[in-house]
Amino acid sequence: MKQIILSVFWACPLLGFGQINASLKRELDSMYVLDQQYRAYFAEYPKNRKLADSLMAALQIKENLSGKLWELQNRIDSLNLIRVKDIIKTHGYPGSTLVGKPTNVAAWYVIQHSPEISDYFPLIEKAGQAGELPMSLVAMMQDRLLMEQRKPQIYGTQATCYPLKADQGKQECFIWPIESPATVNKRRKEAGFTQTVEENAKRLGVEYKALTMEEIERRYRLGR
Repeated sequence: MKQIILSVFWACPLLGFGQINASLKRELDSMYVLDQQYRAYFAEYPKNRKLADSLMAALQIKENLSGKLWELQNRIDSLNLIRVKDIIKTHGYPGSTLVGKPTNVAAWYVIQHSPEISDYFPLIEKAGQAGELPMSLVAMMQDRLLMEQRKPQIYGTQATCYPLKADQGKQECFIWPIESPATVNKRRKEAGFTQTVEENAKRLGVEYKALTMEEIERRYRLGR
């Protein structure tokens, strides 16, 4: 499942210090806007028929709006990733010292939405430890990487959807299993999250249940 990640703090004023690379900041700001270009619609169009109809008319399609939006967004994501990889080769992670806040999270979003998290997570972790990136985002990427590896997540940030084994026509969404769920909210607080795992699940539109890997393997068709 592709998650829709929206940033409510993007409009904050520049808070960086030192010598900001203004041209790189502008480029990354633009990349962030593109990263959210179609993702922004996924939370809205299912409950807004008028918006869905307008999007389908604009895209000149009559069905499978979700598929078309992902096709367009994936194309953008691929181009963004190519450029971010070049930026990292030249500058390292473009964090708050180089491009200020909130631009320091732009490259994180591009990597988080890519198939190359495992390659770049060590760099992201170092950026967080150095104060170039919020540790809560490091935690989110770590959770997503663990989920991709079919391992329990640590902070409970990731939700996903899979078809039921008992009913091939139905799928359910759930919070991916968490390591030591009884203490997850303590870990979340230490990582900088302001919401509990239960509150985060509600934000994602999922009922929180502390599932185990064995339970989801029995209940859902996980595929490869």
